[in-house]
Amino acid sequence: MDLASARLRRYQPADLDDLYRICLQTADSGRDGTDLFDDARLPGDVYVGPYPRFEPSLALVAEDEAGVGGYIVGAPDSLTFEQDLERDWWPALRARYPEPPPRVARELPVLQQNALHDIHHPWPTDDELARDYPSHLHINLLPRLQGRGIGRQLIAALISELRDQGSPGVHLLVGHANQRAAGFYRHVGFTELPGTAVRIFAMSLSDPADGPACQDGQRGDGAGVPRPPR
Repeated sequence: MDLASARLRRYQPADLDDLYRICLQTADSGRDGTDLFDDARLPGDVYVGPYPRFEPSLALVAEDEAGVGGYIVGAPDSLTFEQDLERDWWPALRARYPEPPPRVARELPVLQQNALHDIHHPWPTDDELARDYPSHLHINLLPRLQGRGIGRQLIAALISELRDQGSPGVHLLVGHANQRAAGFYRHVGFTELPGTAVRIFAMSLSDPADGPACQDGQRGDGAGVPRPPR
């Protein structure tokens, strides 16, 4: 799938370092977070690393002549995914990244504080949210791939996969400071849920009319969007 010299394809194990690099370079509400972590692997270990391991069929990358510059990852059942992480992912990270005492944590950059907190106290998906929108996703693009329709195509491809797996809905979390991302998600068809402690955007997948907004402003479910080869 070529999009202005970029292509989407399925994740391969050799891409893992690229995913970690992109996660770090977009960690600060889409901006480079390299200087905000003592360990450059930390954000990737928390926010992208488990997805290729536990849900490789829902890991896609965007690649151009400069290499992999974006990705989307997801899980069809957030509650099951959280159980997998609690059993097989977080224990090793908790040993690698011990939880600092409060007085030490307060001296760390906020993003590093948040990542360490998420290792030791993962945010649980609410049962009501999981009932209607059990799936979730994360997407990150480096600046060179932004504004080219690639993010929309990644979301359309992932939603097609989730529909094939029978998911009735998908959600994602957005940082309060990341207004650009919030605008993008609204543009492609997500709705912000009211009255939640964290900022959550969601999309129903039970209606074929729902799906990412296409280039012409119409709605689509990914039909006609070429899928990366299996």
